[in-house]
Amino acid sequence: MQEFNPHSLAEFDGREQDRPVYIAHEGKVYDVSGSKLWKGGLHMKRHQAGHDLSADIGAAPHGLEVFERVPRVGVLAAEAGTANRRLPSWLTRVLARYPILARHPHPMLVHYPIVFMFSAPGFSLLALLTGNRSFETTSFHCLWAGILFTPLTIITGLFTWWLNYQARPMRQVKIKLWGSACLVPVAVIAFIWRWKAPAILDALTPASTTYFLLLCTLPFLVSIVGWFGAQLTFPLHKKESAK
Repeated sequence: MQEFNPHSLAEFDGREQDRPVYIAHEGKVYDVSGSKLWKGGLHMKRHQAGHDLSADIGAAPHGLEVFERVPRVGVLAAEAGTANRRLPSWLTRVLARYPILARHPHPMLVHYPIVFMFSAPGFSLLALLTGNRSFETTSFHCLWAGILFTPLTIITGLFTWWLNYQARPMRQVKIKLWGSACLVPVAVIAFIWRWKAPAILDALTPASTTYFLLLCTLPFLVSIVGWFGAQLTFPLHKKESAK
């Protein structure tokens, strides 16, 4: 059988009509040209042909039986530094027993920082508009909850990146890391400021305005992180952006 490497496999991504459409799984290369689900080289608007999709099968609604329906045309040579990497035996056993850990902890957790980082300035705005201090207290609680869940989300995100993408230097991940590095200190600074000055929003002053504007940066930062995370799950382009 023909031997492929990641570069040569990428040439069979389905973009050229006269070229077969290939995918790889666990070191084996399959021809999916005859499947209507791979028309154009993109499967379910998220899986791009011409790549090793070993990690993606865990999130699919089907099992390995699908590979019995398509011809095997070659093998995928190991890529130095990544493809030969084997998971620790204890982690392999854990993932086999709880397959949900391979893909889902991070996507589930991301909703919490998003909602809390949006809610903190939202309730502060309600407090300013209505004069009802209970809204401001709720804002502070949301800020605390956002800070609590953000590190957990970052940790699971790094784990997913390492497990499913072999920690490749992907553009989306780089932006997510920079966004998270800005989000955490901004949220912590706002939390400490509000903790030290509980009446910060009781009157409209330069300090209260600055504090409120600081809170308003949180939705912006968490949106950037979330947007580029969504690109990994639901890519806008057929070809993955990786550098």
